[in-house]
Amino acid sequence: MKIIRSTRIFLHLIMLTLVTTLWPAAAFAETSSNDIAAKLSALNWVEGSGQTIEMGDGLAELKLNEGFLFLNSTDARSYQTITGGMPSNKEIGVVFPEDENQLWAVYFEYEETGHISEKEKDKIDAKKLLKSYQDGTEESNKSLSEENRLYVDGWDTPPFYDEKTHNLSWSLLARDGMGNKLINYNSRILTRVGVVSVILVSDPDNLEADRKVMEEQVLSAFSLKEGHRYDDFDPSTDKKAEYGLSGLILGGAGVMAAKKLGLLSALLLFLKKFWIVVIAGIGALWGLFKRFLGKKETAEEAGGSSSADASLDPNSDQREDRPL
Repeated sequence: MKIIRSTRIFLHLIMLTLVTTLWPAAAFAETSSNDIAAKLSALNWVEGSGQTIEMGDGLAELKLNEGFLFLNSTDARSYQTITGGMPSNKEIGVVFPEDENQLWAVYFEYEETGHISEKEKDKIDAKKLLKSYQDGTEESNKSLSEENRLYVDGWDTPPFYDEKTHNLSWSLLARDGMGNKLINYNSRILTRVGVVSVILVSDPDNLEADRKVMEEQVLSAFSLKEGHRYDDFDPSTDKKAEYGLSGLILGGAGVMAAKKLGLLSALLLFLKKFWIVVIAGIGALWGLFKRFLGKKETAEEAGGSSSADASLDPNSDQREDRPL
């Protein structure tokens, strides 16, 4: 179901995009907000009403409750392309809050890695893994300009494994070369022959509250279908992964090729895609939307993209008295 309910939703999504990507204000200023809104409105947005949504070609399902928006795998990739991101082509969906006061997103990806053993569940060496991240980024920084460098400061949440749910989670504290804080929250749900990656994109100040929403209202509503669950593994027929939980934390399959550095060579691309930069001068970005705030949209559920675009027109006379 395509939803084009409110100008506010599009403004919210555009601001969410700014906060959850590496777009500088100047670059965004060169892009028409009308163009972005038109492209976003063309996506097949699904508004939560308690319905069950299938994800990953029968892999899993998500109960999408009120207050949330969903994009399927195809539209999740399109969203990232529209907003300057870099799709991994492993996306199976993305969830956004409809509340304009919340700026986060939860990306779901799936990779058929082979069955990952949980033998390391009580032996995860957080100190050693942290040093691996720090050594790897330090080595990578040697070939990067200062503004493109990344520095890992420590764990925000050290890696831990929930044997009951077969869920591995962690989050790192880092900063870029300009001193901006970076953070994300990672969950990896082990399946029969693969891994569902759940990445919460947030900011350091709101991560804890956003994580609570994700865990209690999004992740709890996600479930693997029968035949794809971790316990459905058949050792006589199913492929096994070449690495365990520690390797998964360090990036998965690529960790085998990164032993010398102790870090997946593609880590920087991963960070640029999923980590948050708290953009300096974020208040100035709101100025770009000042003329749009409070505009009134003609409510149209179907075929309303043209109305939504018109309501974003800075020359439109339709306005609301109440602020966003």
